Amino acid sequence: MAARRVAKGPRDGSPAALSEHPLRAGALAEIHARPFPAIASNRVILHLAFSSEGGSTVSHAVMSELSRARGATPPAAGARYHEIGWGRGRLRWESHSEFTTFGWEGPAPARFGGAVAGHPFGDGFSPPGMLISAARIEVRRLTPGSLHLLDRFDQESLAVTVLEDGQSLVATDFRQDGDGMTVFLILEHGLAPARIGYFAKTAIDLETYRTLALLGLPLAHSLSGRLAVIEAELARLTRQMREAEAGAVQSLLASITRLAGELEAEAVASQYRFGATRAYGDIVAERLAMFGTARLPGHKRLHRFLDLRLAPALRTCRSVEQRLDRLSERLSRTANLLRTRVEVEIEEQNRALLDQMNRRARLQLRLQQTVEGLSVAAVSYYVVGLFYYLADAGQAWLPPPLTPKMAAGLFVPVAVLAVWSTVRRIRRHHRDDG
Repeated sequence: MAARRVAKGPRDGSPAALSEHPLRAGALAEIHARPFPAIASNRVILHLAFSSEGGSTVSHAVMSELSRARGATPPAAGARYHEIGWGRGRLRWESHSEFTTFGWEGPAPARFGGAVAGHPFGDGFSPPGMLISAARIEVRRLTPGSLHLLDRFDQESLAVTVLEDGQSLVATDFRQDGDGMTVFLILEHGLAPARIGYFAKTAIDLETYRTLALLGLPLAHSLSGRLAVIEAELARLTRQMREAEAGAVQSLLASITRLAGELEAEAVASQYRFGATRAYGDIVAERLAMFGTARLPGHKRLHRFLDLRLAPALRTCRSVEQRLDRLSERLSRTANLLRTRVEVEIEEQNRALLDQMNRRARLQLRLQQTVEGLSVAAVSYYVVGLFYYLADAGQAWLPPPLTPKMAAGLFVPVAVLAVWSTVRRIRRHHRDDG
């Protein structure tokens, strides 16, 4: 027997004595977070996957209640995997980002597809969310008699893949039994329990993730109709844009902006679902590769069956997603063209307004020049009048034959020149201050 390793404290100079990255422990623990169970032959697994609308705390509370009811230790806070004994089998709980799963493994019934006793999913079970997928995996010994169990499936959709040892096989018709569960049959020929658990877990993942991948298909169908309406509306607005007069462009821009807002809302609502569909589709392809590609003569392989049915659905989702992106780009280009046209129109309006302002400024300048000329004449008149009164009062000092009127007449050019010079100096001062 191999010696069991005993955990000891870190030795001096070993990596364990160094300062760890805060996320290292979680990264290392993830490898062992969801171990493959070891499953013997003649066992059955009932596996249910539920959506996590209420968050992982709801399924955690359900598992905690089930654990306490059995006198077992409930899952630790923040745990994502927990396992307890349940009757003659084991109950396993796993928490994922979008869904949670409950799986029970116990003795297989005497008859294939018969009622299973002792499982926890009876009337007392409280589901943590809406059911996404339900699978039943029966593990039987491969014998000449057990091969006839394949006749219990729908032969039109029966898919069989031979496993790695070249004799064991997994089969399903992807149809649901009376309990609403998709039935898988694993006929093993001396496989180790760890390998049986590996293939059983792969079958569970295949059913769960192919269902999750197909959740995007109804959304793609509904969104396709909505996109057709938006495309027709965009085509109509584009035709109007070519023929629109200057005043109608802003109204078209408002319509395009409203249409772009509606499309963006659809894109935001569908972005996560389509992204999840792509990711789950990749996982399905990985799980199919785990089964291998060997076929049982006379039967189609699981890989071939899902390629014919799942791949078109995934392509539809991808096509609608690409169509959504292309339509968003077209709307953006159209809106940019309209904005450019609106900006050109605004620039033309601004230019016309500036021209009008220039004309008004020129008229105002002419009027100002006229007023300045009149003001020079008026002020000069009053200055000359004042000078006349001054000369008349000092007539005794005027040399003969100069009279006050003659003095005022001679003073007129001087007064006009002085007033005109003063007005120019004042106007130049104001212009320099401006």
